[in-house]
Amino acid sequence: MVSELMTEYGNNRCLIREISEICNKKAAEIGRENLCDFSIGNPSVPSPLAVREAMLDILTNENPLNIHSYTSAPGMMETRDAIAENLNKRFGTSYTGKNLYITSGASTSLVCAIKAVLKDADSEIIGIAPYFAEYKAFTEGNGGRFKLVPADTEKFQINFDALEALITEKTQGVIINSPNNPSGVIYSAETLRKLSALLKEKSCEYGHIIYLISDEPYRELVYGDEPLPFTAKFYNNTIVCYSYSKSFSLPGERIGYVLVPGEADNWEEVYSAVAGGARASGFICAPSLMQKVIARCADIEPDISVYRKNRDFLYKSLTEIGYECAEPAGAFYLFVKAPNGDATPFCMKAMEDNLFIVPGSEFGCPTHFRAAYCVDYEMIERSIPLFKKAFEEATK
Repeated sequence: MVSELMTEYGNNRCLIREISEICNKKAAEIGRENLCDFSIGNPSVPSPLAVREAMLDILTNENPLNIHSYTSAPGMMETRDAIAENLNKRFGTSYTGKNLYITSGASTSLVCAIKAVLKDADSEIIGIAPYFAEYKAFTEGNGGRFKLVPADTEKFQINFDALEALITEKTQGVIINSPNNPSGVIYSAETLRKLSALLKEKSCEYGHIIYLISDEPYRELVYGDEPLPFTAKFYNNTIVCYSYSKSFSLPGERIGYVLVPGEADNWEEVYSAVAGGARASGFICAPSLMQKVIARCADIEPDISVYRKNRDFLYKSLTEIGYECAEPAGAFYLFVKAPNGDATPFCMKAMEDNLFIVPGSEFGCPTHFRAAYCVDYEMIERSIPLFKKAFEEATK
């Protein structure tokens, strides 16, 4: 017999990918120009030119043995140092390469961090809806228990009353995601201060640290003039998980990191636990070519003007139709309230008209749906009549 839990995960795949694959099959039948696909967060903007040039230069001029060989498990020190220097310049921190563990993307980072803080089979991790659904699989698949805080569907900040009620002596960590997938909302400094105070209070009450795991793959995709609040500056016992998938448009290259700040209690022990989580999961080292690219390009900032243009047009168009939606300040998603209050049948009906959007049940918020606007602007224009038709049919 094989693991029942793993079999369940294998048979019940991520709904986002299921819808994306249905869309791809339909596109093969009728042509992609005849449908509107908002299903998956695949960056539509090319990688920054400097990233592409660095990749080409490394492949052309460096010794192939150095490019494609194993690195040390935590990653090349030159890469770790470059990332630390970038973070220090931007956020006024004092990290070194020793605070960083290079990973194969944010999912790997999250698994390493979760494994690091789970002490035993009774350990619990808390997520905040709307959330990336794989948090549950990453927790339960590594022997922990996952709890979910219901969404604050008014402002999409944190429902603190619900969070406090869920924290127990078994709570080992809380996962947050800002800018948020799927809402695009950024947790405010006020929210982070309140969260920090609550976690400090509960850590003291239960006699052990409750870690904050901050999932930050959209950190560079911010549209306002105000700087993004950096979570680790608010709560010392934060473990930051990052990916270059979105900022550098490299989702298929799988490169990211775990940051364990030196301000964390016993940070070296925490770092060792992250490294142990990687080892126990079979993560040998991150791709060496991409480590070299990041070492050269850590200071490069993405051009998000295309995403901003898409956001502005789609948000304006949908709200003019009558949809309710929190205006996203980051990432590249719109999280929209289904006009009939139940997103699953709404999305299934829209799919019949070749409009592919994702029900919020996937994110712990079944009243809403997600539309990923990292797509061609022309497709967004074509989609507006379909969104209008879907709204009108749902509100008859």
